[in-house]
Amino acid sequence: MNIVVLMKQVPDTTDVRIDRETNTLIREGVPSIINPFDMYAIEEGLRIRERAGSGTVTIMSMGPPQVEASLRDAIALGVDDAVLLSDRAFAGSDTWSTSYTLAAGIRKRGPFDVVLCGKQAIDGDTGQVGPGVAQFLDVPQVTHVRRIDVKPDGTAEAERLLDEGSDVLRVTLPAVFTVVKEINEPRLPSLKGKMRAKKAEITVWGSADLDASPVEFGLDGSPTRVVKIFAPEPRAGGRVVSGSVEEVVEELVREILPIVKGVA
Repeated sequence: MNIVVLMKQVPDTTDVRIDRETNTLIREGVPSIINPFDMYAIEEGLRIRERAGSGTVTIMSMGPPQVEASLRDAIALGVDDAVLLSDRAFAGSDTWSTSYTLAAGIRKRGPFDVVLCGKQAIDGDTGQVGPGVAQFLDVPQVTHVRRIDVKPDGTAEAERLLDEGSDVLRVTLPAVFTVVKEINEPRLPSLKGKMRAKKAEITVWGSADLDASPVEFGLDGSPTRVVKIFAPEPRAGGRVVSGSVEEVVEELVREILPIVKGVA
């Protein structure tokens, strides 16, 4: 069972800085953590390996050299090895270009059965990279998964969380799954794991190492662009209405009625 977990390093701060020339996040020098949803993906990858009784879990990420610290955190949890896709050519990638690059990294890594990632990243909140990777790899995908059961016959049963309830799908492996926090409870690293992570060798691949088109990488290969970033205008304070229920309702009607008439 060959499992690849995709991980993104995200800012561990609300004080984000923007490059005004490219309108992208400045990540260098910013305190960072593993994307919280990806922690559940890491844990599920380890559990699938444990249930299968054999296999490997590879953690893969795209970003600047500082991402290596988060990859080592994943190794401390029990991941077998780590791959970092790092090159200035990847800078400024939108979700399309990111998905393309990650898919190229997965193909270079070799045969795989399961690809896991969190349902979304907390900095972008798009939820597009997992499905994008599946599209570029041309494999099935199941999103918002809260249970995965890999079968001996080369298929997997996945329960997908919906707005109201859930449904269960069976897919043929290899496949991509994006997971929600309801799927498990991530473990803590062991002392042995931390010691191993310190000594682990991180594989680093640049654009020249991937069998992919250079024009699809980074900002130049991104079909979407952020054209404007601005802080919202501060809103005026509200007004507290007090009194009995009847008095409050009366006051609200007096305030709202002119607005409703104006809209009508």
